[in-house]
Amino acid sequence: MLFTERKFDKTGRECSLFGAFPSDLTVRFVLEADSEISDVRLVIHNDGMTASSAFLTYEMKRESGAVFSCEIDFSSLLADCHLRGEGLFYYHYNADGVILGGEKPTELEVLENYQGERQLFLHEPDYRTSRAFRDGIVYHIFVDRFCRSGKSPVKSYAVLDENWDGGCPPFAEKPGDALDNNTFFGGDLWGIVEKLDYIASLGTKTIYLSPIFDAHTNHKYDTGDYTKVDTMFGGDAALIELCRAAKARGIDVILDGVFNHTGDDSVYFNRHGRYPTLGAYQSQSSPFYEWYKFREYPDSYECWWGVDILPRVDSTNESYRSFICDGVVRKWMDAGVSGWRLDVVDEISDEFLDDFRASVKRSNPDGVIIGEVWEDATNKISYGARRGYFTHGELDSVMNYPLRNGVISFIRDGECDILRLATETLYRRYPKQSSDNLLNFLGTHDTERIITVLGGESGDGKTNAELAAAKMTADEKSAAVRKLKLAYSLICGLPGVPCVFYGDEVGLEGYGDPFCRRPFPWNDMNGELLEHYRKLGNIRKNNAVFRDGTFRILELTPEHFIYERLPWNNEGERTVVAVVREGTLNVRFSSSVTELITGVCGVEFELSAGESAYLRCEKEMEIYFD
Repeated sequence: MLFTERKFDKTGRECSLFGAFPSDLTVRFVLEADSEISDVRLVIHNDGMTASSAFLTYEMKRESGAVFSCEIDFSSLLADCHLRGEGLFYYHYNADGVILGGEKPTELEVLENYQGERQLFLHEPDYRTSRAFRDGIVYHIFVDRFCRSGKSPVKSYAVLDENWDGGCPPFAEKPGDALDNNTFFGGDLWGIVEKLDYIASLGTKTIYLSPIFDAHTNHKYDTGDYTKVDTMFGGDAALIELCRAAKARGIDVILDGVFNHTGDDSVYFNRHGRYPTLGAYQSQSSPFYEWYKFREYPDSYECWWGVDILPRVDSTNESYRSFICDGVVRKWMDAGVSGWRLDVVDEISDEFLDDFRASVKRSNPDGVIIGEVWEDATNKISYGARRGYFTHGELDSVMNYPLRNGVISFIRDGECDILRLATETLYRRYPKQSSDNLLNFLGTHDTERIITVLGGESGDGKTNAELAAAKMTADEKSAAVRKLKLAYSLICGLPGVPCVFYGDEVGLEGYGDPFCRRPFPWNDMNGELLEHYRKLGNIRKNNAVFRDGTFRILELTPEHFIYERLPWNNEGERTVVAVVREGTLNVRFSSSVTELITGVCGVEFELSAGESAYLRCEKEMEIYFD
């Protein structure tokens, strides 16, 4: 027997693809079976981690034949569960004793022992996310490795590697060993200013910078002073000029906010006494002492993942929250910054995130806040508590690691289930405005380079010396470029914002940190790949359906993935995206359409393995696949 679920709001608008709603909405749940049934009940219970469990049963009334429905007033649901404003719920149907649920968009599955209930996510009615952030791609830059202007001085303790084109970042004997990270290649913010036209050519709307504040290391996740841009990156003046020059090209700049920990070599902790101020490590009378948690003063303290050069900050501390949210955020947003990516956001307190969001939105109501979350953010548990990233409106959205995993598993291995979960299931669970702002990427400073993942040998079991020397053959690189073009075609049209890690668009290779952080290969760019990124980035930027349109999978097999984006207002044209891994795919339409990549018009398109297409067509047009 086949069971399906559909949902409608009070205006009659269908919202079946979604499972996240404003908490003041009333939604009609409709269950339909393909044969006769007599009794249907909808059972909803709240998340037991946020309040004591309450189970509510709603009797569904027969509309006609095997169609049953009931209306749920979410404000009443919250009140019945003694919750205010928002909440995470799970539900199932009981149809003549058969328990139904699952996370498919509309088709229901029979559950065993109630495992696999559907998720219902209610957020505050006034939850809004950035709209400007969706207007084009994000270009992610690890500042020291993008472009060297030669304008920034080298600090006395730093080692400058002059070999930009052939240099390799220093590495420890084996992964995980300590490394000083004081070798620089000289990339700076002035260098980024010089390359803004190149960045804009990719369809870029936002530049996302790795940390730029004063710090000892090249990566600067060990903040030394939140109030100063590192002089090796050009200082405050370079950031101000970058924001100004980027804005002139319609590009925003967002910063990496590292607020869970500082460096031990910082003005606040000052373990090595390099700063003139009295740090927490030096004296319990320091104004920064209460920011940290010492187990045994001064040498035993909480730090990030046990790394003693990164003492952890107590983000519940009022003095610290005020310093960051009232001072640091305001200073840099006044300087031209448009938003933030928050490092290890699952280790930062809700109190801090509430204050941080309020400060950002005061400075720029459309400013964006993206959190580093590696899992499904709607049901994320951190330190034994369910996080309220969206229920409480703390974040605009998060980094989309599940999608990266799904794309790699599909493109490389033909695996469909992980990609399906990372698309239609995730988009069902997230508030739509959060889905529209998801940071969709194939690689970051924390991952292997995507072209290496798709075409290189596995790095498992290899020494760092072997990983440093590894390089794909010409044939391996050619095959990897083909796969990477497919992968970027896949993510560029999905809900969320495509994010390109500097160098991916020209085929930069590398295993995990530090090999994924090599200098940008300005003298060895793969032109075929770059042209593909440019075409797709500008298609993404210039077609509004990708900013807030709905998403539906048309077909997903190990050979190909076909999905459509429909306008949110139900007006205008839709776009069908087809990506072919293997074999040949024929796509036929009931009348002529336009292929956005090539500009070719026609009724039928044949795609071979390694090809993709963005097809613009009328909303009600019939489509056939062979």
